[in-house]
Amino acid sequence: MRDERLKAVDFFCSGGGMSYGLHESGIDVIAGIDIDLTCKETYEANIPNSKFIHADITKFNEEELLEHINIQRDDNELVFIGCSPCQFWTIINTDKEKSKKSKNLLSDFERFVNHYNPGYVVVENVPGILSKKEESGIEEFINNLENKGYVVKYKIVNLNNYGVPQSRRRFSLIASRVDDSGIFPTEENFKPVVKDFIGIENGFPKITAGHNDETDFIHTTAGLSKKNLERISKTSINGGTRSDWSDTELQLETYKKRKANSFKDTYGRMFWDKPAPTITTKFHSISNGRFGHPEENRALSLREGATLQTFPKNFVFKSSSIGTTARIIGNAVPPEYARRIGEAILKAKNK
Repeated sequence: MRDERLKAVDFFCSGGGMSYGLHESGIDVIAGIDIDLTCKETYEANIPNSKFIHADITKFNEEELLEHINIQRDDNELVFIGCSPCQFWTIINTDKEKSKKSKNLLSDFERFVNHYNPGYVVVENVPGILSKKEESGIEEFINNLENKGYVVKYKIVNLNNYGVPQSRRRFSLIASRVDDSGIFPTEENFKPVVKDFIGIENGFPKITAGHNDETDFIHTTAGLSKKNLERISKTSINGGTRSDWSDTELQLETYKKRKANSFKDTYGRMFWDKPAPTITTKFHSISNGRFGHPEENRALSLREGATLQTFPKNFVFKSSSIGTTARIIGNAVPPEYARRIGEAILKAKNK
């Protein structure tokens, strides 16, 4: 008898945010593929019975995948996920030269979709991939799916509407050639905020900047210079900004000639009663956004960032440095949103 349990292959899996969420929904994640070997140990420690495949997808042949896992073409129970690195298409002001080589990864993922023709295809990316739909390749990707008989549903979503305590806008796509009604998770009226996830009441004891937690809980924070400690201590609790000290000797040279509201979130604190900003790969640094703790004089800890990304507290990060761990956390698809994607697919399959 043919196994009718859904199974997934997670391309660009990183540390396993999407894979973990899909597994929690009841989908078997049989493999994750990523070029970044520093993700391997974290992925394998948290995703049961899934194989981490270290590969550069731009050089990885479709048939080579069969050397690692047993899958078939035209399998209605097969799910392909492609959450490719997206820095090139982000609206955030980043160095696009560094991310140029990753801007066409969607077309590489498309090769595998075309070859294996899975029952379901999932894509999650930055909103910029849709606003620049011709350049990013997403328009061609969608047209190709529809021409192959897939029903494609996509939109820009704020993950705060799906159980994630962040204002995190993303492009999401779910395509199926098995279900003809269009699959997508249902939005909720309840929108979680920072205090629902972190703070003493949620199991996060007070710590200071530079605290090193050697346990798997990794309630670890980056150190701060004397001047930055002064800055954060003079930033009002619960949502304060650098405007609290902009007229003092603490003002940064780079902002003295800029408008008062330029990059206003930099060095700011989060609000307890609002969603966190998007947790990026630099959330452990107060100089990279509104990543100051709502009331303690420090940036978010690694575990706080992971928790705001909806990783469970027992999710183990196996990387060797604060920067590497923060990158894995910030790059992840929040597992809670991934779980809801999986549940939506399973609901459609079992109806």
